Amino acid sequence: MTQSLTLRRPDDWHLHLRDGAMLRAVLPETTRHFARAIIMPNLVPPVVTGADAAAYRDRILAALPEGADFTPLMTLYLTEDTDPDDLAAAHASGLITAVKLYPAGATTNSASGVQDFDRVRPVLERMAEIGCPLCVHGEVVDADIDIFDREAVFIDRVLDPIRRATPGLRVVMEHITTKNGVDYVKANDRDLGATITTHHLIINRNHILVGGIKPHYYCLPVAKREEHRLALRAAATSGDARFFLGTDSAPHTDPNKESACGCAGCFTATNTMALLAHVFEEESALDKLEGFASLNGPGFYGLPVNDATITLTRGDAVTFPDKIETEDGPVTVFDPGVPVHWHVA
Repeated sequence: MTQSLTLRRPDDWHLHLRDGAMLRAVLPETTRHFARAIIMPNLVPPVVTGADAAAYRDRILAALPEGADFTPLMTLYLTEDTDPDDLAAAHASGLITAVKLYPAGATTNSASGVQDFDRVRPVLERMAEIGCPLCVHGEVVDADIDIFDREAVFIDRVLDPIRRATPGLRVVMEHITTKNGVDYVKANDRDLGATITTHHLIINRNHILVGGIKPHYYCLPVAKREEHRLALRAAATSGDARFFLGTDSAPHTDPNKESACGCAGCFTATNTMALLAHVFEEESALDKLEGFASLNGPGFYGLPVNDATITLTRGDAVTFPDKIETEDGPVTVFDPGVPVHWHVA
C-alpha cells in the first residue's frame, strides 16, 4: 500500500473567500496547500467591473499570511448590464481569469445574476472572441422544477443552447453534482470542462436528511442520490483531463448555517487534500490524484502547472479542527464522517 505521495502543488478552481474579517480568517486555510484559486465574485455588492476586481484582489493580497505563496485568480460577476469592453480590458490585462454566471436566485448572493439569457448574449460572444472562460453555476431556478433536477434541466434548457449559439465559448460547469453533468462533459470534447467538489465526492443527500437535518452538509447545488455521487467519483478518478478540482469551499458562521433558513455551503479548505487522498485511495486511483488536483485545471485554463510540490503521507488517523474562529463567529470545518489517514506535509 502506498504510504507517501508527492504531487505538484494543487490549485482550487472554485473558492469563496468572502471579505473583511472572514477573508482574513479563512484565507490561510487555502494558502497552506494551494498555489492559486479562482475567486468567486458574489460579494455584497458583487464584483462586476474591472475596478471592483482590482480592489478585491488588493484586499486578498493584503490579507495573505506572511510568507504565503498564493495567487488569487479573479473573476467578474456576469450581470445583464456587464460592459463587454470593460470585461475585455480586464481580461487582456490579466486582471481577471474568467467570468461567473449565476442564474438569479440560484445560490448565496446571486440576486444580481442573470434572468434573461438573451440579454447577455453580446457579452458571451465577446468572451468567445477573446478566449475568456465562462464559469457556470448550472441550475435553473424555476419554482416548478424539483431542486434535485435543477442541474439536469439547466443543461438542456440553458447551457446547451448557449454553447450552440456561441461557438468557441470556453465553459466550466462548476461543481457538477449529477451523472447528467458527467455525461454531458464526456459527450463534448471541445471547450468544456467541469469542476467537482470535495464534499460531493463524499456525501449524498442522505447525509443531509437522515437522522435529522445536518445543516453543515447543506450546500448548493444540493447533494444528490448515491448513483450521482458514484458517477462523480468515477469521473474525478478517471484521469479524464476535462474534470478538475474546484472545492466550492464556502465559509458561513455557525449561526448562519444553523438558523431557521440556513445558508448553503460546506467549508473544506482546511482538509480537502487529505480527504481527496482518502477518496482516491478508496477508488484505487492515487496515481490519478495529481491530474485531478494539480494538472487538469491549469491545462484547461492555459496556465503553467506549479513548480512546487506537496507530499501526503499515510499514517494514524488525522484530527482536523472542528472550527475556524473568525471575528464574525466560528466556521465549522467539513466533517467527512469517517477516519482519514492522509497527512499533508
